[in-house]
Amino acid sequence: MTDVRLQPTAKGLSGSITVPGDKSVSHRSIIFGALAKGKTTVRHFLTGEDCLRTIDAFRTLGVSIEQDGDTVIIDSAGKDSFKEPTVPIYFGNSGTTARLLLGVFAALPFHITVYGDASLTKRPMDRVVIPLRQMGAKINGREQGKYLPLAIDGQKLSALTYHTPVKSAQVKSALLLGGLLADGETRISEDVKTRDHTEQMLESFGASIDVAGTTVAVQGGQQLVATDVYVPGDISSAAFFLVAACLVPGSEVVLTNTGLNDTRTGILDVLKQMGADMEINEHDIQAGERIGDITIRYRPLKGTEIGGDIIPRLIDELPILALLATQADGETIIKDAEELRYKETDRIEAIAATLRSFGAEVESTPDGIRIPGNQSLKGATADSFGDHRIGMMIAIASLIAKGETILGDADSINISYPTFFEDLRALQVEYV
Repeated sequence: MTDVRLQPTAKGLSGSITVPGDKSVSHRSIIFGALAKGKTTVRHFLTGEDCLRTIDAFRTLGVSIEQDGDTVIIDSAGKDSFKEPTVPIYFGNSGTTARLLLGVFAALPFHITVYGDASLTKRPMDRVVIPLRQMGAKINGREQGKYLPLAIDGQKLSALTYHTPVKSAQVKSALLLGGLLADGETRISEDVKTRDHTEQMLESFGASIDVAGTTVAVQGGQQLVATDVYVPGDISSAAFFLVAACLVPGSEVVLTNTGLNDTRTGILDVLKQMGADMEINEHDIQAGERIGDITIRYRPLKGTEIGGDIIPRLIDELPILALLATQADGETIIKDAEELRYKETDRIEAIAATLRSFGAEVESTPDGIRIPGNQSLKGATADSFGDHRIGMMIAIASLIAKGETILGDADSINISYPTFFEDLRALQVEYV
């Protein structure tokens, strides 16, 4: 674990960067590329640790995957060419790898054992395991399969009609993947539409799906066909620099080729609501994913209330928005975000503890946080809790905190943004 010493910035942030590829799209490009027949080329792939776990998992199944920087080539004959793994498969810290691949592994004619690191081992898997068992899956593990490690004895799955009790694209995606490999039509509905990268990518790989409002249906037995994928910049990563520009006076930052998927752009809506000076130039669509450039300039913002249907569209951006709220004019309330308690760490408590370490006054609630605005921050010694998004939040807070900040376990940032500090320095007119 690496500690990083950080100083407040002397001048505004300025310049243009392209953040690494979208984590959600990168994971899915490997999964669908492996399930498809033919050669899939993925460009601008996120080379963070989480996405590499997905690559490793399919290599363990015998799939040919070559990587050259952020270009990945998957050469597969489809699921029937997979081989039973001879060793347990390690998911590291990647909840996306774990939950989505349970949907795939449950339908393969193999015995597969999977496990994760200390953090992932605490994250609930029963939200996926329970409905997969309704499809006929045989999955065993601690507390009736609630937690990793898990042992999967693959079965021929049956179709499922299911309403997800949690707002989770991972649950929806796992069940759609299981449904793709099952007999009959699987139909998944949810209260609020969550990230739809799986639906977009299913279509780009040649599958026929039916999307009606918050319900998605897929017919089992469809064979995917290889295609090329360009992964847009991850808006969850861009969020840290969008907020940084709002925090540091004199800033003007351009985030190029960023994903603008409607199910992910809640942060842009909140920034507009808070009064941000922002321009969005959409210029491309790749595999159903909208792509554009975002320009943002410093302007004092006002507090707001963040809750309801927008939460699934910005769940990963709430840590950095909480930091922004400490500097806005008036109180900000984040609510309906209980899902934060089941991320890499209990993010509600991690956000509150981190902001308090900088001297901020915050109040955590069962489903969110109340944050007064116009607060002065002081340099702190703060640990990432092994959570990449908390680590990056600390780094952005250091830009405006008085005095030195020491970020503990900075290596956690490599999970989603290996070049984070390089890009941060590139935007600093004068890096102290």
